[in-house]
Amino acid sequence: MSRRLYELAYGRSGDKGNIANISVIARNSSAYAEIKAKLTAERVKAHLGELVQGAVVRYELDNIEALNFVCYQALDGGATRSLRIDQLGKSLAGAVLYMEWDSD
Repeated sequence: MSRRLYELAYGRSGDKGNIANISVIARNSSAYAEIKAKLTAERVKAHLGELVQGAVVRYELDNIEALNFVCYQALDGGATRSLRIDQLGKSLAGAVLYMEWDSD
């Protein structure tokens, strides 16, 4: 059965220069275990495609059952340089949460 990641988690995103932060916060402990096992930095980078030109680094925050992804070269130069509609990356968490998520 196919579903979307937003069924398991909430999201938040922010920016600093040309770096975007994407937080994926699990809705419960079992969801966190699944997300932690399956949501890799490589998977996030592949899902975002050309939006992220640099590396994606994953940080685990077990105490709050969340993952934080730092995406380098993700904002087309940052707010003062980009011509993108969302030059601050506020919609990136939504894009990640819309990822197709298969139940195993």
